[in-house]
Amino acid sequence: MKIEQCRRTKDQGWTPAPSGQLHDAAQLVLLFGNRDLIADPAIIQEAQQAYPKAYVAGCSTAGEICGTLVSDDALVMTALYFEKSLMQTASVQISHMEESAQIGERLVQGLPKQELAHVFVLSEGLNINGSELVTGIVRHLPPHVAVTGGLSGDGDRFKETFVIADGRPLKNTVVALGIYGSGIKVGYSSLGGWDPFGPDRLVTRSKNNILYELDGESALKLYKQYLGEYADKLPASGLLFPLSLRREDGADWIVRTILAVNEQEQSMTFAGDIPEGSSVRLMKASLEGLVDGAIGAAQGCRKACPDNEPDFAILISCVGRKMVLKQRVEEEVEGVQEVLGSRTILTGFYSYGEICPFVRGAKSELHNQTMTITTFSER
Repeated sequence: MKIEQCRRTKDQGWTPAPSGQLHDAAQLVLLFGNRDLIADPAIIQEAQQAYPKAYVAGCSTAGEICGTLVSDDALVMTALYFEKSLMQTASVQISHMEESAQIGERLVQGLPKQELAHVFVLSEGLNINGSELVTGIVRHLPPHVAVTGGLSGDGDRFKETFVIADGRPLKNTVVALGIYGSGIKVGYSSLGGWDPFGPDRLVTRSKNNILYELDGESALKLYKQYLGEYADKLPASGLLFPLSLRREDGADWIVRTILAVNEQEQSMTFAGDIPEGSSVRLMKASLEGLVDGAIGAAQGCRKACPDNEPDFAILISCVGRKMVLKQRVEEEVEGVQEVLGSRTILTGFYSYGEICPFVRGAKSELHNQTMTITTFSER
């Protein structure tokens, strides 16, 4: 695998200049960045001109990652040439959030299954039920194929997000990258570092990813009581206090974060499902806990490639973690780099949701407030 990476800002342009040795050879270009830059077709065209034969994919972010640098106003471009692997792509437009599972099914049906090793997904970040999307994807994949990826972001604005599919910045879109062949080794892991507080609450009324009642009371009213002074800044402040969810089947706890609130209905919309009958608890974070969670995720990835440093890693961390870490946000990325090794090229973004199995061999799930890492190696 050969990799080239550069970064563009509004004032300085590309640093370094794009299109080195991989000009005609790159098969894939990943673009992660500020919404205004991602949505500008002229800037995307610059990437296409630099790597004319590559499939250009990416998304808007709540912060972009380039090596160990985290920024809010840049565009990070990573060009990849797979020496031992092949790639296929598929994309689907979203018409209604209620069809999220069907969107996932249609998406993965566009990928051949023979010799499929891994699927990486970038999705619309707001008008989607992420957990249903993943359910639909997994339903039509071979059991041994994992799905990782994330939901696009829009800083802390929650207004609109973009996904790039085949060089076009689009709203309400999901794109999948299928990696094929036995020459690729993929590692993945996802950890949080948040701590629960307060009593368990029973979900007594909900519909898909919309929560109405906890313990028979207004969920929004109860949530605001816990938030105190932060209640007036919803939904953005909800990133600081996510919910941990345990379903009736007794599965592991999953973290869910708020995308929107409806004062008239007294409801909260989450990035994934909140099933009736499940238990939830509020969560909060310490700086050290979040950094340790990122390091733990990197350690989990190294198990797929214990003898060699991975060639490349995509880091998808939640915007809520970034809001808590603030000026120390680069510490979690630096911790990942230290574990993976100095030769591993890092890219990625801060998201509205992360996709990854809990452990190897498990089904993929939508997570919130985690650091999710996908590593690739062709050695």
